[in-house]
Amino acid sequence: MQYAFYFDANRCAQCFACEVACKSIHDLRPHAQEIPGSVGPRYRQVITVVDPENVESPLQYISLACMHCGSPTCMTACPTGAIYRESEFGAVLVNRDRCIGCRYCSWACEFGAPQFDQDGLMQKCDLCIDRLKVGEKPACVEACCGGAIEVGPIEEIEKKTRVRAASKIVFASKPNLVINVSH
Repeated sequence: MQYAFYFDANRCAQCFACEVACKSIHDLRPHAQEIPGSVGPRYRQVITVVDPENVESPLQYISLACMHCGSPTCMTACPTGAIYRESEFGAVLVNRDRCIGCRYCSWACEFGAPQFDQDGLMQKCDLCIDRLKVGEKPACVEACCGGAIEVGPIEEIEKKTRVRAASKIVFASKPNLVINVSH
């Protein structure tokens, strides 16, 4: 089984509740005393997409976390085997007892998911695996007031995106004809 996140930017209220919930449930605190201005590790980050021609006016906010890739480059790059795939939900996890802090995973990940805290060891989104195992949603999904973040089996997420994309295409031109094809 492979679980995936789904993010609908049109439903995002830019409230950052997903990021706050993630930091709270994982006890990720800022290091204000040691590093002024630090926000500490951020497993889920709300990023701002801007128009290079007008950086003062954000185009969109996007909530990102580890993609829990099907072929994770971070796992391949890890020389100690500290990064592994959990089989029940397909979550890509890290065994911090095996991590040596080499940062190869960070260099290999094209999404910036690996984070490093003051101890120098890698940590990242774990898909709230402990919550999923007891039938609860990840903290970011539960906290999202706009319903912009969802999680589920990748087949269900893909089906949902195909249905949403198809409905946008069909109704974009406001057709006066609807065809029902029966077999």
